[in-house]
Amino acid sequence: MKESIPLSGKQMAFRQRRSTHSIFLLVLLLLVVGSLYLLRSVLSGEIQSPFAPTAIPTRTASSFTLEGETQFTAGNLGAAIEAYGQAARLEPANAQVLSELARIQAYSSATLATDTDRKVRMEEALKSIDSAVAMAPDDSTVHAIRAFVLDWYASTIQSMQTNQTASAAGNDLVAQYLTEGEQEASKAIVLDPNNALAMAYNAEIYLDQQKWVQAEQYINNALAINPNLMDIHRIRAIVQESGGNYAEAIKEYKLAADINPNLTFLYIRIGINYRQLRQYDEALKWFDKAATIDKQLGIDDPTPYLAISKTYSQTGDFFIAARNVMSALAIDPTSPEVYGSLGVVYFKSRNYEGAIPALQCAVTGCDAATSCDVRQCDDANNPAITVEGMPLTVNTVVYYYTYASVLAGMHRASDPNQYCATAVPILKQVGEAFAGDASIISIITPSEDICANYGYR
Repeated sequence: MKESIPLSGKQMAFRQRRSTHSIFLLVLLLLVVGSLYLLRSVLSGEIQSPFAPTAIPTRTASSFTLEGETQFTAGNLGAAIEAYGQAARLEPANAQVLSELARIQAYSSATLATDTDRKVRMEEALKSIDSAVAMAPDDSTVHAIRAFVLDWYASTIQSMQTNQTASAAGNDLVAQYLTEGEQEASKAIVLDPNNALAMAYNAEIYLDQQKWVQAEQYINNALAINPNLMDIHRIRAIVQESGGNYAEAIKEYKLAADINPNLTFLYIRIGINYRQLRQYDEALKWFDKAATIDKQLGIDDPTPYLAISKTYSQTGDFFIAARNVMSALAIDPTSPEVYGSLGVVYFKSRNYEGAIPALQCAVTGCDAATSCDVRQCDDANNPAITVEGMPLTVNTVVYYYTYASVLAGMHRASDPNQYCATAVPILKQVGEAFAGDASIISIITPSEDICANYGYR
């Protein structure tokens, strides 16, 4: 047996270095293999990269629907439309979402300033509800809401006609939509005989068809079934209002507002009825409440300020009336309706020079310099805005004949403006469009005579 020979110091150090090197190579090999495995797992999605953004839960249609309901209750109809629109995009076959979207779109049209804007919004509502009916042809509530949308669409079309007696074609179109709405309400009631909403909407249609007895009967039946719906009290208020029962109408509008306390168009209607009763302080209080709610919600709506202005005009406080229209202009400097309202206030206060450019913006439109002059721009932050005039309708004719009357009254033979040259075409347009309206003809005739005396016919 051989004796073991002790290793020298150099030999032992060499063996230790070789052992350490082997271990290092083994560890390095394991790291490389592990890294390749980790990379493959990350690329395949088996392992999430620690540097990837945190996953955000995808919102569901029901969450947007809940948001829409909340925003409608809060009175922010624009945000409610957006939320229901998102829900409809996620669930395009959900008839309930589409029908509620249509209902809110229709209600939001009451907050818009011009006939054109209201018509566009009502067309959007009609598109939404038509899709809902196609998807749920046996849903009573869907048919009820379609009746409501058709009724308001008919009213919008009627307001855009050019004569209070209306053309035969215009009357036929309005009657067609009202008849279709009545059929929708009837179908909703057949599908659900206790659908109080359908009864209420049918009452509103009967009211617009001037079927007073049926309207009263249906709204009372709806109220007996469900006294807790805003729509029912709103429509019962209109029934009372149409009969001149303004105090009763106020009670019903207040009940509607108790159910949905942030819908500003209800407060506007309350104020208008108080104004009918010549209770101007009460009217102003409710208009101011609507403006306050809009401020709290961050909504830019000139409607309350226009209502306040009209009230002060009726009491002869034209300076305050003008200030409120200027507030409305600050909110919406593009609306020809607001310029027209300011022009009428100036006309009533005998500020004829101020009335001319304001009414020009409303009737024929105006360039940026003129609109800035009306808005009293005083710094570089005021935007340059060109205003497009409004078409002649039942609602806008007051701006047309007021503008022509001011121009005729301000005409002087020596004045280079020659205002009658502008007034006569407008007078002819109004005269032709409203030939059957004795009241309007009596208003424009003196202006026609003035301009005729200066040789303008």
